[in-house]
Amino acid sequence: QVQLVESGGGLVQPGGSLRLSCAASGSIVSINVMGWYRQAPGKLRELVAAMTSGGSTSYADSVKGRFTISRDNAKNTVNLQMNSLKPEDTAVYYCYADRVATISTVGDYWGKGTLVTVSS
Repeated sequence: QVQLVESGGGLVQPGGSLRLSCAASGSIVSINVMGWYRQAPGKLRELVAAMTSGGSTSYADSVKGRFTISRDNAKNTVNLQMNSLKPEDTAVYYCYADRVATISTVGDYWGKGTLVTVSS
């Protein structure tokens, strides 16, 4: 059974920083893409940042230059360093893992989410 567990959310003032972490556990052989989505109240879930196993990255235009994604393939972890946070970054942030291969299965998985609130 593969599980994704996020940590690091919380309340931060505008202009501040937070670091989100996500760890995938289970009998994992490989993971194709790991990344982060977010969903603000009343809005659709949107991609924030993603990284392939080879190190290629993609970012939403709204976070380019402020957020940085990093990944440790050996530990099956992904982090999101968020700087210069804005109130519009307030959302529940979800970790996801695409094409997670175990000994017997291949599937996509989501974490339960961690709330980030940017407010003074």
